[in-house]
Amino acid sequence: MSDQSGAKLRGGFLKWALWGAALIGVAAVLYIIVQASIKPHQETSLTAVARGEMKKLVAPAETTVAPTHVFYDAAGKPVRAADFKGKVLVLNLWATWCAPCIAEMPTLAKLAAAYAGKPVAVVAVSVDTPADADKAKTFIAKQAPLAFYGDPEMKLPFALKPPAAGMPTTIIYGADGLERGRLSGGADWSGVDARQVIDQVLADQ
Repeated sequence: MSDQSGAKLRGGFLKWALWGAALIGVAAVLYIIVQASIKPHQETSLTAVARGEMKKLVAPAETTVAPTHVFYDAAGKPVRAADFKGKVLVLNLWATWCAPCIAEMPTLAKLAAAYAGKPVAVVAVSVDTPADADKAKTFIAKQAPLAFYGDPEMKLPFALKPPAAGMPTTIIYGADGLERGRLSGGADWSGVDARQVIDQVLADQ
């Protein structure tokens, strides 16, 4: 066999080897994508009752505790999610620049009123900058019985595991301080859909 023929043969073999490696890589990527798409969402007693306004509620992929990051009440006193341990905590992250946050806040106020006297705390934490803190306080003052809480450094959304996808984000913790479910985006928290979810968390304690 001539050197020219040998070089041609080796070149052809190398070409097919490269194509084969590429096809294997593509197949591996497609397999991962397909597996991810058909993997069912984790079903829990909470997501099983999450219907209607709560249909976007998802359960955590693994046991997750509330973040230890400090936020502040209207008087500037430091507060942590752990301070509400022993109660079902509905932790809402919001801002005055977030239209869906403003729209859903009255419904969170109604949720808080519906569970007055029960071991449920609805805590709305503003992530507004200090320059907008007064604006946020004025708004919350009109949403009784909600109280003002602020995270002026906007670190709480990123202290969550996984971090909040955007505003608003509402996380529900059990009385043990473990995350039970999370809803990204606005929702109506004043109706039966939300109460079924909260009642289920209470029943699971």
